[in-house]
Amino acid sequence: MAKIYSNASPKKMHNLNPKDETVKFLLNYSKALSVISHNKMKFEALLN
Repeated sequence: MAKIYSNASPKKMHNLNPKDETVKFLLNYSKALSVISHNKMKFEALLN
């Protein structure tokens, strides 16, 4: 996957702002994610 991005010109790399909907999605996902540890194991639960 690194090869895909290595050929990009610096002009294209200058403006890398995510969309507002992407930021909202990631924040909502991280709020709903719960990680539970039990006996050295971790369980992930999505609370939606």
